[in-house]
Amino acid sequence: WAQLDESGGGSVQAGGSVTLSCVGTGFRFDDYGMAWFRQRPGKEREGVSCISLTGGSKYYQDSVKGRFTISRDNGKNTITMQMNGLKHDDSDMYYCAAASGYCSLKDQQRFNYWGQGIQVTVFP
Repeated sequence: WAQLDESGGGSVQAGGSVTLSCVGTGFRFDDYGMAWFRQRPGKEREGVSCISLTGGSKYYQDSVKGRFTISRDNGKNTITMQMNGLKHDDSDMYYCAAASGYCSLKDQQRFNYWGQGIQVTVFP
């Protein structure tokens, strides 16, 4: 069955960096747009970044543009999100997700598979 496994979260000081990775198994990885979402208690889950099937197109939430970079390696069934210049407001549970075909940060219903989530905490 399909599975997404996130790794790389942790705690950092504001201004620091974290790299999140997600490995997909049990499905044809290069047929899926991939994305990162985040959520904190009491708030709705929001899209952070999204990458197309081949990696040729990337989309970001406005608040992370210029600080976060999403990439993918279809040979390793992996996506990565490099997070630089972290702010306290970036503290959230981060989720990897896969959508058949294209991905959209505004349409979470399109996503077929979700990871368990990984915590990123940024101290002010």
